[in-house]
Amino acid sequence: MGADMTMERLVQLLQSYKEGATDLHEVLDFLRRLPFENLDFARVDHHRTLRRGYPEVVYGEDKDASQILHILQAMDATGTPLLVTRVHAEKAAQICAAMPNVHYEPRARVLYKKGPIFERTVAERLPVQVLSAGSSDIPVAEEAAVTAEVLGQKVQRFYDVGVAGLHRLLHLLDELSKAAVYVVVAGMEGALPSVVAGLVHRPVIAVPTSIGYGASFKGLAPLLGMLNSCAPGVAVVNIDNGFGAGYLASMIADMANAFRHGGSEGSETG
Repeated sequence: MGADMTMERLVQLLQSYKEGATDLHEVLDFLRRLPFENLDFARVDHHRTLRRGYPEVVYGEDKDASQILHILQAMDATGTPLLVTRVHAEKAAQICAAMPNVHYEPRARVLYKKGPIFERTVAERLPVQVLSAGSSDIPVAEEAAVTAEVLGQKVQRFYDVGVAGLHRLLHLLDELSKAAVYVVVAGMEGALPSVVAGLVHRPVIAVPTSIGYGASFKGLAPLLGMLNSCAPGVAVVNIDNGFGAGYLASMIADMANAFRHGGSEGSETG
């Protein structure tokens, strides 16, 4: 889908130029940004969507607000969706003040702007379902959920359904049968992904979090537990890596939805 947005923008420009509604300077200005744009401190990869199907995502933790802003402005000029992870509220406020079309999700610490092409198709898609074991895992779960949404997926959230009260999960069985893929987020001993995988027929992406008491070793215990899952069909990403889970879930959901529609969504994948 992201690739289509860049391609769609290029086709629109060329058609507009052909019809005389756009001058050559505007077309050349767009093409000048491809394949990447050198901002001195960063080289923005505008061809990422054409190569991989998704736009470049910015890791914001160690960048200052000015750097993030310049990167987003360069990306926004191409019409691509925008996504910046690990941004604290103070930096986000500065960036949103300069770019009112960019939104901030404080729980996930994510800055984002969705693209218009996503709004036209998302309602018809099998969803990515994001589950968290506890309320303390929600920030990582939200990073996964918002990532998948920005990349064009329909997302359903089911939070605080951990194994300490298994009836809460079993109550969702009918809903869980409708997903393309599951992102299951858990700290402590990390048991929830294995339980979910034993109940469903689609892939489970397990996300260990650093939530837990001392012997959880800041996420190492749930990571090892998920890697040793008894139920097959579980893939594991790094500790607290909600972004990686949301990105992978989006790729799987695109394939599932393309297959469901007989390949008709193939041109939109990404």
